[in-house]
Amino acid sequence: MKCVLIIGSGISGLSCAIKCAENGIFSLLVSPFPSERSQSVMAAGGINAVLPDCDDGDSAQCHIEDTLKGGCGIGGKEAVSGLCGKGAEIISYLERIGTVFSVNNDGRPAKRAFGGQSHKRTCFCGSSTGKQIVSALVMEARRYEAEGLIKRRLWSCFHSALIRGGRCYGALLYNESTGGLEAVYADAVVIATGGQNSVFGKTTGSTQCDGYAAGKLFMQGVELKNLEFIQYHPTTIETPQKRMLISEAVRGEGGRLFYNDSDRRVYFMEDKYGSRGNLMTRDVISREMFAAKKDIYLDISFLDKKEIDRRLPEVRDICKKYRGIDISKEAIPVAPSVHFFMGGIAVNNNHETNIRDLFAVGECASMYHGANRLGGNSLLAAVYSGWVAAEEISKRERSGKKEKFSETAEKENAALKSRSNTKSNFPVMYIRDMLAETMRAKLGIVRDKKTLDDAISDINYYLSVAEKISYDPSVMTYFNYSLTGILTLSKAIVTCAESRKESRGAHYRSDHPESRDELCYPTIISYNNGGFDVRLDKEHEYEG
Repeated sequence: MKCVLIIGSGISGLSCAIKCAENGIFSLLVSPFPSERSQSVMAAGGINAVLPDCDDGDSAQCHIEDTLKGGCGIGGKEAVSGLCGKGAEIISYLERIGTVFSVNNDGRPAKRAFGGQSHKRTCFCGSSTGKQIVSALVMEARRYEAEGLIKRRLWSCFHSALIRGGRCYGALLYNESTGGLEAVYADAVVIATGGQNSVFGKTTGSTQCDGYAAGKLFMQGVELKNLEFIQYHPTTIETPQKRMLISEAVRGEGGRLFYNDSDRRVYFMEDKYGSRGNLMTRDVISREMFAAKKDIYLDISFLDKKEIDRRLPEVRDICKKYRGIDISKEAIPVAPSVHFFMGGIAVNNNHETNIRDLFAVGECASMYHGANRLGGNSLLAAVYSGWVAAEEISKRERSGKKEKFSETAEKENAALKSRSNTKSNFPVMYIRDMLAETMRAKLGIVRDKKTLDDAISDINYYLSVAEKISYDPSVMTYFNYSLTGILTLSKAIVTCAESRKESRGAHYRSDHPESRDELCYPTIISYNNGGFDVRLDKEHEYEG
């Protein structure tokens, strides 16, 4: 029987494992924590799909066009067509396995408006859609666990891929309980590790998602794509631990953004963009909020309290718990925050990387969203990408050639032990905090050459320190060995942003404020003996 090693157990990893199991293929699902603690449970607003009872004039083609337009010309037509065309099937599947969608008077999934979309097509479960989908997928995965087709391995962290001759044969995993690395072999490896949140410190996402897997694979020869496109969600609130998301569902239910000018409310998005101004794409709203240089508020208090309790209970609870705000009576103070990464591991339409038998799915893979993601498309892409990778793996014959990496495992284990013997005077978490300050300050909503050059200079310094310090025994070993990979990824992100001398989607350069037709292609970056090679991917067809 084939064996598929899946790193990450959120929605994309679970979807891939379940689809493999449906095809009779065994999967080992690896993560440091249970699926219920993955970032996927934090997805609030909804999942896009054109259903049979769609709005008049809506269609899968409209969804495709909205997605390509939102991606500002650098989304692949074929990939996006596949994604949007599967929407109805995915919703039907999720209902069948137990996802409890909010329903309309006909008992069918209700739909709300999300930014950048020409029709209401976002299905939702209150404002805890991700949590509901994860719960349903976990129960489905347990059924296949009982049949021996899925096995979970918790408390294990990815260290590196086992690559030789342009092919992946498995991965080295670190087990915190045993304190050592183990080579795990597989016919295919699927990376499903999410975005790069902790690179920026406090964001709307989970700090478990730190980009290390992408950074390490990059150093091992895997190409990355579109790293400069980082989505700032316009509506979040500050808490001591992180930025809490105020779901786009609030604006989908009619919420209005404003700032105060003396005693007058200025509904700046409506003034500039008309009645649908509050539902412009996230990059546009974030830039308008940045340009306003005012304290911004989001008001939904005009909605009946019973409707707020019914439609937005999680938003109501978040605001009450963390800020003491009753949203049925008061406006919510909001500000943009890093939320989603359109860039990540470069994959083809089957979600395979440039390394044979190494796949990437979900947010860690750059595929459908181009320069800017539409709200509601991430959950759709998480399920769909897992399916696509699983189907491709299922078609392949098992590789007859086997490689062993026992010497690699021994060498890496020795390196871990040698750097763990003494306490560092320069704590690793301090460097990570410094990195987050750099990235937030210098890779924000608006960028320019000076700030980007300063960021690269800062990261070069952090890299020089990281290579010299011993591991800090006060934190998990993972935080120590992952540092160089995270720093390398961060430098690659800034390098991509510096190389794109235009403004497009979520990448806005004040020194290059216009889009340039000749740059209407994805950015590909590769690692070359410590240096970076950056190019535009002109080999494939993109929406121009």
